[in-house]
Amino acid sequence: MKIGFFQFEPKFLDVEENINQIISELEKSQTFDLIVLPELANSGYLFKKKEELEQVAEEIPGGTFVSHLESICKSKNAYIVAGVAEKKGSIFFNSSVLVGPEGYVSTYRKLHLFDREKLFFEPGNKPLEVYDIGKAKVGLMICFDWIFPETVRVLALKGAEIICHSANLVLPYSQTAMLARSVENAVFTITANRIGTEKNDELILSFTGQSQITSPKMKTLAKAEKDTIEIKIVEIDPELAKNKWINERNNLFEDRRVDYYAILT
Repeated sequence: MKIGFFQFEPKFLDVEENINQIISELEKSQTFDLIVLPELANSGYLFKKKEELEQVAEEIPGGTFVSHLESICKSKNAYIVAGVAEKKGSIFFNSSVLVGPEGYVSTYRKLHLFDREKLFFEPGNKPLEVYDIGKAKVGLMICFDWIFPETVRVLALKGAEIICHSANLVLPYSQTAMLARSVENAVFTITANRIGTEKNDELILSFTGQSQITSPKMKTLAKAEKDTIEIKIVEIDPELAKNKWINERNNLFEDRRVDYYAILT
């Protein structure tokens, strides 16, 4: 199975330009079965007022951005996970979508909002789910979800073999932490981060790039630079993520002492 990420710099409030860049790069890329795009790939990130968000957020499914992703998936006979600013009535979610050759599949809404996101988005209100895309089972998470190990653990317990992690990372820790998430759950992870520095009046954020793919054995299979537009695609065997045995006596899931974990809930 060929999996990958597209690391780029979404233009703030310019959905059309972001769509065109995605179409241009993915249409000329090598073949892939699954590719992950950054968080808020349609809109950019650094909102100062809700009126800006209203300009770019869209209903899912049926919105312009997601419809274009569906067209790419049909053309490439592949699946895409992408971050999208979602509008639902009068409220907004920081979401990611899974689309494929059959069209729109599902939406995940970010559970753990970071910093100023709390000023504009509602926290996610849908459960963590796993989706069978034929060659593998995938789970979705977004950016700051990485710091809560329960996110990946729930997805892994539900059968996810590949974790699709759309991100706009500004802290320096996630790329290393996702190696831990992969080995402690024996899953592949795809972190698709963005690049660049975004400014909105006095607000400014610089993003860390370094998108990556990790393996159940805690190996980095592919990694991008900090500040370059890159598509990287690697071939994996999803079956490796089905094996939760560390040795003949230790199993990642069977050895959990859940009777001692009650404080978690």
